[in-house]
Amino acid sequence: MTAAENVCYTLINVTSDSEPPSEVSLKTDLESHHYDTEWRETTGLLMTIIRFVLPLQDHTIKKLLLVFWEIVPKTTPDGKLLQEMILVCDAYRKDLQHPNEFIRGSTLRFLCKLKESELLEPLMPAIRACLEHRHSYVRRNAVLAIYTIYRNFEHLIPDAPELIHDFLVNEKDASCKRNAFMMLIHADQDRALDYLSTCIDQVHTFGDILQLVIVELIYKVCHANPSERARFIRCIYNLLQSSSPAVKYEAAGTLVTLSSAPTAIKAAAQCYIDLIIKESDNNVKLIVLDRLIELKEHPTHERVLQDLVMDILRVLTTPDLEVRKKTLQLALDLVSSRNVEELVIVLKKEVIKTNNVTEHEDTDKYRQLLVRTLHSCSVRFPDMAANVIPVLMEFLSDTNEAAAADVLEFVREAIQRFDSLRPLIIEKMLEVFHAIKTVKIYRGALWILGEYCSTKEDIQSVMTEVRRSLGEIPIVENEIKKETGELKPEDEVNAAPAQKLVTEMGTYVTQSALSSSRPSKKEEDRPPLRGFLMDGDFYVAASLATTLTKLALRYVEIVQDKKKQNSFVAESMLIMVTVLHLGKSSLPKKPITDDDVDRISLCLKVLSECSPLMNDIFNKECRKSLSHMLTVRLEEEKLSQKKESEKRNVTVQADDPISFMQLTAKNEMTSKEDQFQLSLLAAMGNTQRKEAADPLASKLNKVTQLTGFSDPVYAEAYVHVNQYDIVLDVLVVNQTSDTLQNCTLELATLGDLKLVEKPSPLTLAPHDFANIKANVKVASTENGIIFGNIVYDVSGAASDRNCVVLSDIHIDIMDYIQPASCTDAEFRQMWAEFEWENKVTVNTNITDLNEYLQHILKSTNMKCLTPEKALSGFCGFMAANLYARSIFGEDALANVSIERPIHLGPDAPVNGHIRIRAKSQGMALSLGDKINLSQKKTNI
Repeated sequence: MTAAENVCYTLINVTSDSEPPSEVSLKTDLESHHYDTEWRETTGLLMTIIRFVLPLQDHTIKKLLLVFWEIVPKTTPDGKLLQEMILVCDAYRKDLQHPNEFIRGSTLRFLCKLKESELLEPLMPAIRACLEHRHSYVRRNAVLAIYTIYRNFEHLIPDAPELIHDFLVNEKDASCKRNAFMMLIHADQDRALDYLSTCIDQVHTFGDILQLVIVELIYKVCHANPSERARFIRCIYNLLQSSSPAVKYEAAGTLVTLSSAPTAIKAAAQCYIDLIIKESDNNVKLIVLDRLIELKEHPTHERVLQDLVMDILRVLTTPDLEVRKKTLQLALDLVSSRNVEELVIVLKKEVIKTNNVTEHEDTDKYRQLLVRTLHSCSVRFPDMAANVIPVLMEFLSDTNEAAAADVLEFVREAIQRFDSLRPLIIEKMLEVFHAIKTVKIYRGALWILGEYCSTKEDIQSVMTEVRRSLGEIPIVENEIKKETGELKPEDEVNAAPAQKLVTEMGTYVTQSALSSSRPSKKEEDRPPLRGFLMDGDFYVAASLATTLTKLALRYVEIVQDKKKQNSFVAESMLIMVTVLHLGKSSLPKKPITDDDVDRISLCLKVLSECSPLMNDIFNKECRKSLSHMLTVRLEEEKLSQKKESEKRNVTVQADDPISFMQLTAKNEMTSKEDQFQLSLLAAMGNTQRKEAADPLASKLNKVTQLTGFSDPVYAEAYVHVNQYDIVLDVLVVNQTSDTLQNCTLELATLGDLKLVEKPSPLTLAPHDFANIKANVKVASTENGIIFGNIVYDVSGAASDRNCVVLSDIHIDIMDYIQPASCTDAEFRQMWAEFEWENKVTVNTNITDLNEYLQHILKSTNMKCLTPEKALSGFCGFMAANLYARSIFGEDALANVSIERPIHLGPDAPVNGHIRIRAKSQGMALSLGDKINLSQKKTNI
């Protein structure tokens, strides 16, 4: 009997402050019809209950009696049926003929749990008669009872399939038909198929519970016998139009497994899309989206789904960010030259919708996703960039820095890749330049304008915008004038009422205060660039100096008039000097840093000398570096796409055997797995199939020895880690010649682990063994320890309880951590947000930097985000970013900063440190412990 079929007994709680009643008191209470006491499993009470309780007609008592009869032993120790059970059997028969449908139905359900054929045999006529009862509750439970009896004791009702088939033909109730059809599927599949053939055109009119069973039958039949597909595939097509979402989902999944024809795939995908749009539950949407993504993974199905991209984009109406993220990724994977134009139009509309919409907290993140998707589309299909850029450029003035930064990154790549779009991008950039609100975006926009403005008009336009954004210069004098000008009589100055104060000497003084309403207005009127500088952000000043230098050097090349050349260069130098002056003054909130002073001074020197070498470095080398970076990134993207496509392509070797379906035995058809069976195994938490598929994942690798071989009780545990719980399967062996009574496994946990229930005591015969299972719940990703002991009594000994202490079981954090990837911007953002940091000093015997990094990646299950090309080559140091995510959704970041001390010789080990950051303390500490334990490479 499988775990799913085990009987679930009813447990009745006895309060700790009351004594359990004795058998005598129970008899007295039962005879006097006092039923408020608990019944116990006592054979001595059997006749009392049969005499005084069984004849009662109270429904609650009858229900409790069914529980009692299920639990009570019905046989003698030698396996023979108790004589008293004949009386009970007669009571069952009367209940099966009871006029009340609840009592009949409950009794029929109870009979499904009986395992004694002697008790069931006299009841068969009454059970058969219940099939014709007027109430559907009785009829459907009668079908279940007949099915269970037929499965366990076929000789009691050999004609059950024929009986149920006749019942099914005449039955009208949906639940009864469902149970009857389910029985025929498992008991006599041919009869089930015969019935389905007679009513295959009416399937769409059936209830959803019956339709689900029909889908399961068709799947199993076609799975076992592919020649039947043509007979039933039309029925599956019809069920795609069912009113029940569950039926549509199962029918679509079945259709995909039965047929790979484009029409079938398209119908199933369309059904999935309709389900996603109509269902309100986000979990359902995500599950169905995963099924669509699985469809896309098949090479032959991908082209069919490409025609449905516009339908898939209808899912974007869902407000949930996770659903939108998956939908955009799926659409991006499916986009082709045939549908990219329509995709871009829809995404542009979505981007415009998000503008000035702040009612939902995820609007900014959604806008960011849309910008990235449009970015990817434009890179893959350059013709689309001209349509996308004007819409996205407006978002440079957005208050959400993350979305604006994504737009800026896209614009930088577009202006470098597409020469034809440069005039358009420069024009749009100059239009929005004055409206940019964040300093980071302003800095990036300055760089782009300085790098790509190549005409005289554009250069002068940039200078005009800079002067406009900077305000009147010199800045220091202008600001001082404003400060002193605030106290003039014409300004709005309010005098606060005079206040009398007492000094230390005991004399009275009068204090008055002037308050001006101007400062707030003054700050509002400041131009953006001046506002950044007054706030002390002089990094933007260094960027401005570089931009002005590039523009001035280019202007000198373009314009031949010496007077104009000198005028432009002088104006650029004036701006730099006035910024330097401001930085050295006390007006800004923070003074200028030495680095920014050096940068501005360098730019002043370059402009004063105007040497060809500096001109070449500023105007050519910078662009070459960007071009090289973008090329490397594009190559990496192409390489990753190539790897993905290679994974999906089904490669066939020249010497592979050819499989002829007509010649294949039924038990050899392993091309498709039974999806219903897999889903049942997954629901029961049974992953044996997965483990068996990987020969390296042997159970022996996860066995932990808990006691020594010379201990009286030997114990070892197999630690099976599921997603949210750990199952300990403990083997306990009695190594003595005594019988061990009340042998109990006592466990305790350390860390974020919780023992679900205490294992039950056992009695072990001499040299006997037993398996004890214990469940431990896991709440978060951190190392945990399970420790405990085994206590037992020796039969016949007068000594105290014996105890064997168990070794600790360490739960490894690696069971919960999986490699993941994120963008550089997301990594930096999380690095700034996470408050827990753990710094691990490198202590290893590995001498090669790359080898050490690979060893750490393997030991920690983390993924290296730093590109491979950035890590290639040989030098004395290395820095890399690592990232992983736990199954609970927790992020783990790490920065490896290592060097190889060459001065200590060629065999000197790597040194440096690894900084780990996580949102929770446990994650950061556990990951650090793991790295410390596995730093040194062991020679096997």
